[in-house]
Amino acid sequence: MAPWPEVEKPETNNYIGDSSKQNQNMAGKEGENHKGNVASLGNKGEIQPAFSTVALIDETRPEEEDPWALPELQDTGVKWSELDRKGKIIRVLYGIGKFIMLLGLLYMFVCSLDVLSSAFQLVGGKAAGDIFKDDSVLSNPVAGLVIGVLVTVMVQSSSTSSSIVVSMVSSTLLTVRAAIPIIMGANIGTSVTNTIVALMQAGDRNEFRRAFAGATIHDFFNWLAVFALLPIEVISGYLYHLTNVIVESFHLESGEDAPELLKVITDPFTKLIIELDKSVINAIATNDESAKNKSLVKVWCVTETNVTLQNVTIPPSENCTSPDFCWSDGNVTWTLKNITETELISKCKHLFANSDLPDLAIGLILLALSLLVLCSCLVMIVKLLNSVLKGQVASVIKKTINTDFPFPFTWLAGYLAMLAGAGMTFVVQSSSVFTSAITPLVGIGVISIERSYPLTLGANIGTTTTAILAALASPGSTLKYSLQIALCHFFFNVSGIILFYPIPYTRLPIRMCKTLGNITAQYRWFAIFYLLMGFFLFPLFVFGLSLAGWPVLLGVCLPLFALFIAVVVINVMQKRKPHSLPEKLQNWDFLPLWMHSLEPWDNIIMSSLAFCGKHCCSFCKCCKVNAEQEGAKDKQLKTVEVYENTMAMADEERGGRRAPAVACVDKTGTNNTAL
Repeated sequence: MAPWPEVEKPETNNYIGDSSKQNQNMAGKEGENHKGNVASLGNKGEIQPAFSTVALIDETRPEEEDPWALPELQDTGVKWSELDRKGKIIRVLYGIGKFIMLLGLLYMFVCSLDVLSSAFQLVGGKAAGDIFKDDSVLSNPVAGLVIGVLVTVMVQSSSTSSSIVVSMVSSTLLTVRAAIPIIMGANIGTSVTNTIVALMQAGDRNEFRRAFAGATIHDFFNWLAVFALLPIEVISGYLYHLTNVIVESFHLESGEDAPELLKVITDPFTKLIIELDKSVINAIATNDESAKNKSLVKVWCVTETNVTLQNVTIPPSENCTSPDFCWSDGNVTWTLKNITETELISKCKHLFANSDLPDLAIGLILLALSLLVLCSCLVMIVKLLNSVLKGQVASVIKKTINTDFPFPFTWLAGYLAMLAGAGMTFVVQSSSVFTSAITPLVGIGVISIERSYPLTLGANIGTTTTAILAALASPGSTLKYSLQIALCHFFFNVSGIILFYPIPYTRLPIRMCKTLGNITAQYRWFAIFYLLMGFFLFPLFVFGLSLAGWPVLLGVCLPLFALFIAVVVINVMQKRKPHSLPEKLQNWDFLPLWMHSLEPWDNIIMSSLAFCGKHCCSFCKCCKVNAEQEGAKDKQLKTVEVYENTMAMADEERGGRRAPAVACVDKTGTNNTAL
């Protein structure tokens, strides 16, 4: 950019044009070229202070704000000390009302998550059961991993997928060692819920940056733990042997039902909407052909099972277990047999108890309803938190959650946060509910990313302790296997925490989620791409390769994995030690732009959306054309009007002529006044 672009535009500033003419005349004289240059520089030097803003920019340049710094939630209302007695009473009542409303919204939020899980089970529950039927695929640990991811995403509940695995192990369709990769995949799939919740805060760029990073920190921890521990488990089987020793060392007996703290509160409401018979999915997974035609929607809630000894006929006489219990009557052979009959006593009271709709239709209705309630509750919760968490309240909460202890005990704050996350998850009995609840708090800046990491790790531990208690309440036939699988889940998470938390340098999920947060803040469509790729397309791709066998899986995945590792290493070296790389690898400019930048993809997506908006909003265009036609008719009517005062008509015409000029000045926003 030229330092003085006005020299080429003499019509805007006359004195600059004179100096340029003088320079041209002096340039025509061969002996005075040098003097002419000096003179022109002198003239420009005299003008420069009037236009130069270098000093002003240097002095007033604002400091770059850290997008990850927690914002200060300023209290814009009247101070408490300035209120009279009536104002203080009103403020206290408002605070109590907001707190009650917040509790109600949280209750609806948790109930909508429960209904969302039921909707996903209705839509994909039978397909999830069919996935578990192929024993040859499940023996492949990589296939088992992605099956665990897909099934948990489909049913939106790691406890449901774990119960399917337990029922398969107890019926000898699956070994405990083959079930461990499925449990690892279920650990990954359960983190999709809070990632969906983070999408609701896409309205504000910085809030979305923090919320999406706070949600995906769970994803990155689970994926890193799987990449590190799955090969170790396949080679050594340390989780299987460790949990087997623990289970064999105790004399286990079936216990009472595990405590359900949150279900006691939410079940009375959610059971009025839908109730499911989850045993159908387990039956499909265990190759029960009769379960395929059954509906997941529970119709009869109160039943009674009676076992009676009855006379039944059997085809040939040799099928009798004992001759004493068989007799013949002509050509018919009779025997005594226990017959189980189920007496239907009372129907369920939910909305779809008497509905004839198929499971898919009910699931789609509940899916749309639960997502609408979920989004509405989340938006209102964020607005309420923004109005409540201001001033001293916000500072107290921030200091309580985010402040570290003094130097010798700085490390202790993270572990206390981990215990708090485990305790809260044990209370609500769902890691998805807890992490989804803290996601908006991370977005509005109450909880930092560094503090949300140990809270999330604690949630991973808390959900495994709930599974252990549920396993201890299992019947005797499945007690050993369910407890061993729950312990595998527990020690898997503990091993991941040991790898990726105690040493600050190894806390890779924090850096990875911040990088993804920056990308999604700039290109918000990338959040949808990440969600689809990480939880659907990539697992489906690996599952399809696993169906083709080990040679195809290794032949495709190993080169891709090696390429991925090479790209990551080169990226790190480009940022830290670029001179250690060859000159060509010090940047990615030798590749096409679309291979190392999201800008071309962003242009394509934005232009596609603009094209869709241009051609899909034809109704808006028609409205605009009609408005223009009405405006033209009004102008025609004005020309027909007769003015008694001809001066008024002339003034109006002059004003009408001047209006476009003013509009042009406003539109361009330039000032052509000579200095």
